[in-house]
Amino acid sequence: MGGGRALNGPGDDAPARDEGEPAPVDLAAVVAAFADLLHAAGVPVTPERSGRFASTVALARPAMLDEIYWAGRVTLLSGAEQVAAYDRVFDQVFRGMLDVADWRGQAPPATAPPPRSARARPAERPDDGARAGARSASAAPRVTPPAPPGTGERGPDGADLLAAASADERLGHTDLADLTEDELAALRDVMASLRWAAPRRASRRTARHPRGRLLDLRATLRRARTTGGDPVRRSYRYRTDRPRRLVLIADVSGSMEPYARAYLHLLHGAVRAARADAFVFATRLTWLTRALATSNPDLALRRATAAAPDWSGGTRIGEALKTFTDVHGRRGMARGAVIVIVSDGWETGDPAVLAEQMARLARLAHRIVWVNPRSAGRDYQPLVAGMAAALPHVDAFVSGHSVAALDEVVAAIGEPRR
Repeated sequence: MGGGRALNGPGDDAPARDEGEPAPVDLAAVVAAFADLLHAAGVPVTPERSGRFASTVALARPAMLDEIYWAGRVTLLSGAEQVAAYDRVFDQVFRGMLDVADWRGQAPPATAPPPRSARARPAERPDDGARAGARSASAAPRVTPPAPPGTGERGPDGADLLAAASADERLGHTDLADLTEDELAALRDVMASLRWAAPRRASRRTARHPRGRLLDLRATLRRARTTGGDPVRRSYRYRTDRPRRLVLIADVSGSMEPYARAYLHLLHGAVRAARADAFVFATRLTWLTRALATSNPDLALRRATAAAPDWSGGTRIGEALKTFTDVHGRRGMARGAVIVIVSDGWETGDPAVLAEQMARLARLAHRIVWVNPRSAGRDYQPLVAGMAAALPHVDAFVSGHSVAALDEVVAAIGEPRR
């Protein structure tokens, strides 16, 4: 029961309770109010059935709402056609109020109809409801407001079934630009759970393996000492592999401001989980790997925001990529790496410079993934000058506009080069 109060009958022995402990609920008042509401809803509840329900609850002492539900359904109803009205009234009394003791001494409303049930009631067996209701009676029930009639799906009897999306479902399919502050805070755990899997490349290191293709001359000669110098048993090695370097470059200009904070969570998760290198740019390039390396996400975001003085400024993608290639790319950071660029493609500079720098970057990198959250629109076309100039040099073009769409980003990173 909501509020954690116990149901005690009039004749129960009430143990001494500590000061500050809530008083027990009057069972007779709850049953009377419940029976009156059922009668007002069209269920022919008699005083004998009400007394039978009260006796059942007093003897069984149910600990879950589902147990109370089935006790009332068995003792109060006389036909299957009364189940729908019973469900609505039960939700109003036992799920729609935190303290059902407030009904003591109050007359039930005669004009306002009972609200519809917030969820479909299992009607097969009492065991199904007991297994599904795992929360205790001390937990306060959550109430989902009913939707307008005709907006939900229709059940077999023609009644509206209210489909209430959970918080995780809403977070997964909501555009990142529309997330609230609380949802952005919950985004940290989602970003941390992403499985970053960059393609692997052959390294210069080798390891001993009985089915390797490279002859291990030193090990073979050492083993030949036991056979008089005759290399009867040969040792082999194989070339190991390692994940390719992952580099993320995010646009934090004015046009990308609604998505900037969400993608900072993405950069922070990639730096922590995949040891990636992170950059942001607006009018110039800023290296954020060291600022995002901390395990505290709030501190990482504050450091990243403070390190980028051009936050929410203009967009010069070509100049930023030129700086990256000249300072970091040619020195080894971009060679054979997977480059992820997050931008909507709005370029205030010369698009020809962007095309030239994308061509240079494509010759150095193993794969270029472009993430454009604006591309999720139904009528989107890459007609912006900057996006049109960069697209011919991109290996994968994805939206990444929501948490669910970020799976496409991770999958595009792990795909082989096109």
